[in-house]
Amino acid sequence: MTTTDTETAPAKEPKTPKAPSARSLARARKRQSLARFWRSYRAHRSGLWGLGLLILIALIAILAPVLVGADSQSVTDAPGGPLEGPSGEFPLGTDQFGRSVLALLVYGARVSLTVGLLAAFLCVAIGTVIGIVAGHFRGWFSTVLMRITDWFLVMPTLVLAIALATVMDRSMWTVIIAIGVTTWPTTARLVRAQTLSVEARPYIERARALGGSHSHVMTRHVLPNVMPLVLAQTTMIISSAILTEATLAFLGLSDPTVTSWGGMLQDAREAGAVSAGDWWYLAPPGIAIAIVALSFTLCGRAVESVLNPKLGVRS
Repeated sequence: MTTTDTETAPAKEPKTPKAPSARSLARARKRQSLARFWRSYRAHRSGLWGLGLLILIALIAILAPVLVGADSQSVTDAPGGPLEGPSGEFPLGTDQFGRSVLALLVYGARVSLTVGLLAAFLCVAIGTVIGIVAGHFRGWFSTVLMRITDWFLVMPTLVLAIALATVMDRSMWTVIIAIGVTTWPTTARLVRAQTLSVEARPYIERARALGGSHSHVMTRHVLPNVMPLVLAQTTMIISSAILTEATLAFLGLSDPTVTSWGGMLQDAREAGAVSAGDWWYLAPPGIAIAIVALSFTLCGRAVESVLNPKLGVRS
């Protein structure tokens, strides 16, 4: 190539950087939002304690077969004698069949946590749907939904759960359904109030003016704005769901073939541990229920204060 050709060749234009896509921008905003949430959450010491305890208990429940053995619940292969006191081999003693109470406590964490989480999610899902629909659609439809909600709200939740668990099959799913379908009214009331507040904002009117359907407004505009409230409500409900599960299991309305903390209390009562003073059979499941319920409550208060800074809780 000659010098003349080099001088007359057009210079290459520098490449302009590609603009980030909408999806990448949305992911970046989510990461920033999660980072801000975690920074605010770390300021609540009680919330950190509750979260640490929950992570520890969840790990123990997941690793139960490794920690205490897969055959620890077997009645026929029980390693100890009936109702032995705490010892080096059995730190929390044994039950009436000779099984280790510590092993039963570890396996009971699986059922109690699973039932509590699933029942809370079912409760929040029902309450969120009814609350958004009742807040979005006005008139007689909303009135009917709220009267049904009020009826469930004034009825004793535990009595309704016991009635459902009695007429249905005794299984873990029965307990989940019984708790979920009887504890949603409070969530529905809170979500409806938040929905009315959101739908009074100008951008909802613009969305409707641009042709947004009812489903578009509820799912794309209302639901994201009520999710912080739903998240805080979920963490608060899980503790009450675990307590309700323990109550139903203590009353003998859960699946007798699975080990749960409430079922352990029921077995201890039937074995006469109360009158015999076998505290090692009664105290551990009761303390475990109290610790998990307290941990979820601490996490719920921390989440609620982060999502609602007006509360001003710093503990």
